[in-house]
Amino acid sequence: MRKTKNEELPRLSVDEFKNTQKIPLVIVLDNIRSMNNIGSAFRTSDAFLIEQIVLCGITAQPPHREIHRTALGATDTVDWTHVEDTLEALRDLRSRGYTLLAVEQAEGSTSLQDFKPDPGKRYALVFGNEVQGVQQDVVDACDGCLEIPQYGTKHSLNISVSMGVVIWDFFQKTRL
Repeated sequence: MRKTKNEELPRLSVDEFKNTQKIPLVIVLDNIRSMNNIGSAFRTSDAFLIEQIVLCGITAQPPHREIHRTALGATDTVDWTHVEDTLEALRDLRSRGYTLLAVEQAEGSTSLQDFKPDPGKRYALVFGNEVQGVQQDVVDACDGCLEIPQYGTKHSLNISVSMGVVIWDFFQKTRL
């Protein structure tokens, strides 16, 4: 078996990416501290054709060298905006017809493997701060919570890993 070279991979140009139909998903980053995690959000969102990223609160914005180092140019392809207040961002998304889901360990959450996206709905997934998670008032403003099952001793994943798991799950359930 031979590894595929980068130039052999089917890649969209920036213009082709922008004109490609996206999956009905927006990623909301609620006060993310690490610029590497922000860059990872862009790169993962590019890989799985996410509509938009909404950066909230203290979440840093492109252009920034530390974000670019992980995003590898995905800040040029993925549509994004910054909203100071996460609750304001959620109100806007709800007014545009999105179902709001926090990715958080919470009472009454839906386990990721049991989540079945409705093909007629658009979703916004909220990922929270590396230490505090999604703010409680933001959880309260959402329509529900998705929880990634975990079976070890730590019961937490890095946000970039959580995004990869949840976005891939959503993509394969809606697109494949």
